Amino acid sequence: MRDNFASAATGWWRAFRRKIARGMKPTRLSPPASPITQDIVCAARSLCAFLAHYTLRGNQQLDRDGYVVLEDFLRPAECDELVAAGIEMTKQSQDTSHKAIFSTTENNKQQLKDDYFMKSNDKISFFHEADAFGPDGELQVDPDVSLNKVGHALHLLHPIFRCYTYSDRVKTVCKELGLQDPAVVQSMYIYKNPVVAHQDATYLHSEPIPAVGFWIALQDATVQNGCLWMASGSHKSGVHRRLLRKYDNESKVSLEYDRPAPVYPQSSFTPVPVSKGTCILIHGLVVHKSAHNKSDKSRHAYTFHVVERHNNKYSEENWLQEGENAPFLNVYRTPQIV
Repeated sequence: MRDNFASAATGWWRAFRRKIARGMKPTRLSPPASPITQDIVCAARSLCAFLAHYTLRGNQQLDRDGYVVLEDFLRPAECDELVAAGIEMTKQSQDTSHKAIFSTTENNKQQLKDDYFMKSNDKISFFHEADAFGPDGELQVDPDVSLNKVGHALHLLHPIFRCYTYSDRVKTVCKELGLQDPAVVQSMYIYKNPVVAHQDATYLHSEPIPAVGFWIALQDATVQNGCLWMASGSHKSGVHRRLLRKYDNESKVSLEYDRPAPVYPQSSFTPVPVSKGTCILIHGLVVHKSAHNKSDKSRHAYTFHVVERHNNKYSEENWLQEGENAPFLNVYRTPQIV
């Protein structure tokens, strides 16, 4: 199904671009001649509309505001497939012996020294909520709500997430951004929020071209259940803070922030509620956050980061590094299915 969709969508997109180049209206495109289900035809039309909107406005908005909202990036059924995979991973997390806690607050000092976190670049690793375990180390909540996130090699090791990460849609967006050698460096399935205000460049620094985050809402993201909040234009003020690799006298690796956390006024942020299937492109330097989920609705998301490799330096001091089993694969040359 996904292969048929990708093929159909690519054909429609090429025809769309040819008609635009000739000054013709894309609304007159005819359906593909080959047999194809109505569902795929509708999806291909939707993709063409999304790509046209992005081509005309998206790149300018990313430069101006530091983020851009791409509606209908995924179809509802595709979101459901990813959510089902995310829920399945909550069951798999019960089989792991390591009880890793993930938090974006300053209080989680152990995380900065945790080998499980440091070596998650080539694995599918499970990170729990801080209050998921009791004093005896046993899980004290339902596994379905115990996880904060799963990362950081879903795009390499999980066939469903790999398929969407290296899809034609992602390839096209990277081309429209002008990226010559874009590579995916990490991926995460996010179950819970909040996330404190931060720049992605704090953790994934590259220069002169910052990373670009693809944040995909797999369920409706509202103000009530913890949508993203963006500080529009903040990407023009440089890198505010770095998380750096450090080595002690025994050559053991730990992580250390180079300066205290900045304080951002709430007035700097604007909520960005989006519907299921929307992708938000996030400039590596724009400050963003999410608030607590105050509703009874979950807000799952899939996110990954793309870094330009051409004439661009990915910092050797970043916590996450390329490895033999965690290559930074080129988006254009990497197939969806191995």
